[in-house]
Amino acid sequence: MNLLRSESNGISRRTFLGCCGRCAVFLGSQLLNCGALTSLTNAQEMSKGLLGSKLSPYFEPLPQGRVRCTLCPNGCEVAGGERGHCRVRENRDGKYYSLVYGNPCAVHIDPVEKKPFYHVLPSTTSFSLATAGCNFECKFCQNWEISQARPEETLNYNLPPEKAVEAASRYKCASIACTYVEPTIFMEYMLDIFKAAKPLRILNVMHSNGFINTGPLDDLCNYLDAACIDLKGFRDEYYRDMSRGRLDPVLATLKHLKRRGIHIEIVNLIVTGRNDDIGGIRGMCKWIAKELGPDVPVHFTRFYPLYKLKSLEPTPISTLEDAWNSARQEGLQFAYIGNVPGHPAENTNCPKCGLAVIERIGHSVKKASLKNGKCSGCGRDIPGIWKVG
Repeated sequence: MNLLRSESNGISRRTFLGCCGRCAVFLGSQLLNCGALTSLTNAQEMSKGLLGSKLSPYFEPLPQGRVRCTLCPNGCEVAGGERGHCRVRENRDGKYYSLVYGNPCAVHIDPVEKKPFYHVLPSTTSFSLATAGCNFECKFCQNWEISQARPEETLNYNLPPEKAVEAASRYKCASIACTYVEPTIFMEYMLDIFKAAKPLRILNVMHSNGFINTGPLDDLCNYLDAACIDLKGFRDEYYRDMSRGRLDPVLATLKHLKRRGIHIEIVNLIVTGRNDDIGGIRGMCKWIAKELGPDVPVHFTRFYPLYKLKSLEPTPISTLEDAWNSARQEGLQFAYIGNVPGHPAENTNCPKCGLAVIERIGHSVKKASLKNGKCSGCGRDIPGIWKVG
C-alpha cells in the first residue's frame, strides 16, 4: 500500500499549531531537565583545555616511535606528539592516548525518540553526552561546532563514568546515549560508562556512523543494547565526497551488530540532489531486507541546509515519501519519515493488521497500543526493546 502523498511540501495549519502546542509542553520539560543538569554538575564551570586522558588499548607500535590506531578503518599512522584524524587521540612517547576521557562537552537529557530510537523504551528519557571530535567530516553535520573541534577548543565538564551513571540514575533516565558526534572516538570513556550502567539496569545505546573496526566493536557489543547507525548513502563515492569515509566498513558494522544480537535502527539522511536517487535508495532497502532482516527500523530523514551545504534546498517531502514507499515495496516493515513533525509516517503501524501501535508527533509519543511488545489489535510481535531486563 502506498503512503498518500502530501499535497505540498508543508503541513496543514491545524497540524502545525498542534505541533507547536505539544512542542511548547515538551520544551518546558527539557528546560527543567537543563536545570537538573546544573545541579548534577554541582554548578561546576565548564573549562577549556585537556581535562583528562587515558591510555588507549587500540593501537600498535611502529618503528621510530610512531603508532598505528586500530580503532577505526582510517588506520591513522601517527608520529610522536601528533594526533589522528579524529583530533582526540595523541601519540605520547610511542603510546596512544585518548584526550577526552571523562570530559564531555555536551550533556543533556533527551527523549529517546530524538536519537532517534522508535523501538526502544518509548516516552523515556536518555542521558545523552558527547565529547569533541569525530572520525568523519560530514558536510551536512548539524553538530559541526563540536564534531570538527579539538577538545581544547570546547568547553568541557569533568564528568567521570561513575558520575555520569549516577546522574542518569538520579534523574530516572532509562538509558544512557553516546551521541551528537561519533561516539566511538571516545571509546574508552563510553565503555567505562556502559560497564558502570549495566548493574543498574540502565540501557546502553549509541548513535554512530558505524565506522569502526571489528575488534573494538566486539568489545563494545559486550555492553551495548541498541545502536542507531547512520547509513548516509549507498555509494562509496558519496561517502568519500560528503564525509571522507567509506561505505563497506559501515555495512560490515551493521552485519556484525546483527550477528551479536544488538537492536539496530538505521538513519538515512536524504540530501537534496546528492543521495536522493530513488533507484539507489531502493537498492539500499533491498540490501537491508536481505542482510539485516525486514524488521529493522529505517528512518528517512529530511535534510535542512546547514554547515557546508547551506546553498541546497530542504529535502522535498515527496522525495521522502518515495523513499518510504520504496522501503515498503522492498519488504521493510518499519520505515519512518523524520524531521517532518505531524507526518503519518512518524507512527509505528502493525505490519499484520495496520493498527498504529505507537503514534508520535516529533519526539513525543501521543499514544501507544502495545502489550508486552505485541500489537494490541492482533497480537503480532513488534521487534524492539520495550522493557529493561
